[in-house]
Amino acid sequence: QVQLVESGGGLVQAGGSLRLSCAVSGSTFSDYVMGWFRQAPGKEREFVATISRSSITTYADSVKGRFTISRDNAKNTVFLQMNSLKLEDTAVYYCAGDYSRSYYYAPRTGPAYDYWGQGTQVTVSS
Repeated sequence: QVQLVESGGGLVQAGGSLRLSCAVSGSTFSDYVMGWFRQAPGKEREFVATISRSSITTYADSVKGRFTISRDNAKNTVFLQMNSLKLEDTAVYYCAGDYSRSYYYAPRTGPAYDYWGQGTQVTVSS
């Protein structure tokens, strides 16, 4: 059974940084495309970033240049480095994964992912 566990969320002042981690177990991590999504109160879940098996990355326009997604296949972990945080980045952040035969596949839509973590809260204060 594939399990995804996020960590690293918390409270940070605007302009600060946080690094989220998502540890994956139960399958061969290097076979998976990984993504980060977020959901703010009263809003729909939205795409943040994705990384393919070959580490091709894609970002939402709202985080481009501030967030960096990366993966460490030896540690079965995907990361989201968040810099220059803004109030509007406040949300529950979810890690998602999906098995992929392609090294280049990197979907931006939630339904493309079969596996999800429980979420970690990120709160940005002024």
